[in-house]
Amino acid sequence: MSDVTLSTTNGIKVVDFRPFVDGTNKQAVADAILNSFKDTGFVYLINHPVPKEKIEEMFVLSKKFFDLSMEKKQLAPHPPSGTHHRGYSAPGVEKISQHIYDMDELAKNRIKAPDVKESFECGREEDENMPNIWLPDGILPGFKETCLDFFWLLYEAELTIWGAMALGFKLPEDYFKAYHTKPDNQLRLLHYPSVTAEDLAKETITRIGAHSDFGSMTLLMQDDVGGLEIENPQKPGTFTPAPYVEGAIMVNAGDFLARWSNDTIRSTIHRVRAPSGKFVEGMIPDRYSIPYFSSADFDTVVDCIPGTWSEENPKKYEPISAKDYVMQRLAASY
Repeated sequence: MSDVTLSTTNGIKVVDFRPFVDGTNKQAVADAILNSFKDTGFVYLINHPVPKEKIEEMFVLSKKFFDLSMEKKQLAPHPPSGTHHRGYSAPGVEKISQHIYDMDELAKNRIKAPDVKESFECGREEDENMPNIWLPDGILPGFKETCLDFFWLLYEAELTIWGAMALGFKLPEDYFKAYHTKPDNQLRLLHYPSVTAEDLAKETITRIGAHSDFGSMTLLMQDDVGGLEIENPQKPGTFTPAPYVEGAIMVNAGDFLARWSNDTIRSTIHRVRAPSGKFVEGMIPDRYSIPYFSSADFDTVVDCIPGTWSEENPKKYEPISAKDYVMQRLAASY
């Protein structure tokens, strides 16, 4: 285990990001992140550049938002279109339906077990593809400003991680930054209300079903309740807990990055289920998480990353724009 790989949690490497940020051992950090992405599609980063107090502030305000009455939350409604991911979605409205390709089975799945979660999503203010949808002034003072501040903090962190990814591929450090300049990204606040363990066990309801993320990369902050699980790449259908690690941001590769890397990197299927040992009188406690979904600039066409293909290992995919790829996936999943 290298000096920057501090431990492994259920197969996912815990990597110290500080030597990349301070420049003392950039290549070792870059190699550790890329190797973890190749192994599991996930990595925990500690000593990352997002201040702890900013994460805590966002979680506090997220809880305040979800504690509002349904009537007030619905004043910032998510549009019916699955391609406009902004605003508030109530519990049971969305249903992850990825990796089900038969239309009859898809319909049955959506009716059988709704996703019992609620969310709020936003992006940059000037996004022409997906304009933000905010609460009216005075409903929750400071909410809009805190969300936007946090969005841009995560964007700066994302760019730093992309620098490490580039070095991992033995490319110039700014290679991926040129594809992530706008950003066409999404900040999501998530609340999983308390539910009975029995209903989750019987799958009459779900929190989030098995899926992979669509974009380039996801940065995830989660509370200590737990429940996130990732599929074992060597044993499809077998899931392993990906628990809270104090001080860490969890980062995972999306489908677009897997394609971009000519499948060098894994985009691993994951889900949220009942956490072990957290039941109180048969009830599973509320869970809060904050994922930040990174996408390549929508108007940029990307080809397979240099070094991921050769005569012996030819390109598997044609060039594609991030907008075409992500919009197709969003429309099919909502």
